[in-house]
Amino acid sequence: MKLVIQVPCLNEESTLPLVLKSIPKHIPGITDIQVLIIDDGSTDKTVEIAKAHGVEHFVYHARNKGLGISFSDGIEKAMEMGADIVVNTDGDNQYPQDRITDLVQPILRGEADIVVADRQTHKIEHFSAGKKLLQRFGSHIVNKAAGTNLPDAASGFRAYSKESLLQLNTITRFSYCMETIIQAGQKRMKIVSLPITTNPKLRESRLFKSTPEHVMKSAVAIIRAYIMYKPNVIFGFTALMLLILGLFPFARYVYLNIVEGTSGGHLQSLILGSVILMAALLCVALNVIADLIRINRILAEYNLEQTKKLRFGSSRRN
Repeated sequence: MKLVIQVPCLNEESTLPLVLKSIPKHIPGITDIQVLIIDDGSTDKTVEIAKAHGVEHFVYHARNKGLGISFSDGIEKAMEMGADIVVNTDGDNQYPQDRITDLVQPILRGEADIVVADRQTHKIEHFSAGKKLLQRFGSHIVNKAAGTNLPDAASGFRAYSKESLLQLNTITRFSYCMETIIQAGQKRMKIVSLPITTNPKLRESRLFKSTPEHVMKSAVAIIRAYIMYKPNVIFGFTALMLLILGLFPFARYVYLNIVEGTSGGHLQSLILGSVILMAALLCVALNVIADLIRINRILAEYNLEQTKKLRFGSSRRN
């Protein structure tokens, strides 16, 4: 059983040694442990330090491409290396690498396809009250979309079985965390959570410049995933709301002209109601189109999964 631990890095020369030194060298049930560094356009000595610590496997980006692409490129390389399990961690030493042993156990026992570390964000001292609230709200929205019950859906400290990686396909550049959970939930994968305690903060996050930016990018990722897998949630609900809203101007017109006997005028109510109802019909049309695209995506993903199995092999137990 081969484990590949991938570490996306962007200028992590000061923290990467702490990460590499704390990665377990031996794990029960694992016969081979390899470390993979994804260098996402680092301009410092990240690569040199990794090589000095014995790392032999790398993915190089000439310029920064973002965490989402780094994750995807790392997964492809890990699969080429023959990984049966892939653990994703960070180069900033946020996560306790010694817990990798616990992280992979549910997969080894066949009890899970994906294991997500729960950072217990309510206990993290450097998280503001607002950030803790946003983390809980974000996890709630993702769980609604995925049909899961994860306390920390945004955690990047995870273990994936090979079979789960054959089925997952990420497209976002910002972050893969929420998208992979929604995909895995829609594909009925077994996802479990493992409580951990994070290490002390050593630097600010480079994933986003401000909380509003983080909220906006996360919202876009969630909405995109909803549209891909549950278009009726977005377009169907919007169409229903517009339909209800569009009836009010017509009701006003009928009331003023029939009940109160005001003849003529009030055409603005008819115009406004017609515009809103047209918008509702447009949402219905978009819902139908999005649902057809969803079906086509399912077929395309099935073909892609078969291609991956031919390329990397399947680890499904009989």
